[in-house]
Amino acid sequence: MYKQLSSGVKISISRSISTAFEQYLASIGWNEDKFSMEDFVANWQKYFMENAAWFEKVPQEVLLNPEFHEEIAQKIDDVIAKILNEEPTKKQIESIEKMQKQLGTNYTFGCKAEANYVEQLLKEQLKKK
Repeated sequence: MYKQLSSGVKISISRSISTAFEQYLASIGWNEDKFSMEDFVANWQKYFMENAAWFEKVPQEVLLNPEFHEEIAQKIDDVIAKILNEEPTKKQIESIEKMQKQLGTNYTFGCKAEANYVEQLLKEQLKKK
């Protein structure tokens, strides 16, 4: 069912998953111990109901079909794995290291998205300093 959707709708679904995932992780400070798949899915559902145009483009019978739900669950897993496996850029690493030296902090990050979160956090700390 998912495969039958237009490429634009599939891209929009993936983008909504990534955006909601990164927002959810930021809301819990990228703390693995606080992560809950149920909470993330609830946040994602709220996000796509309020912000995503794809939701209105998928026929109701598809949205209600259990097979579609299984395919979306797999898509969520795939998108999350892709985010968590994307390496931070050299520029991000250098920027974070420089700011951490200035602030005397030692944040760790394992992927590009988490590095982005840490970078923004450090920039905010520098503004307050």
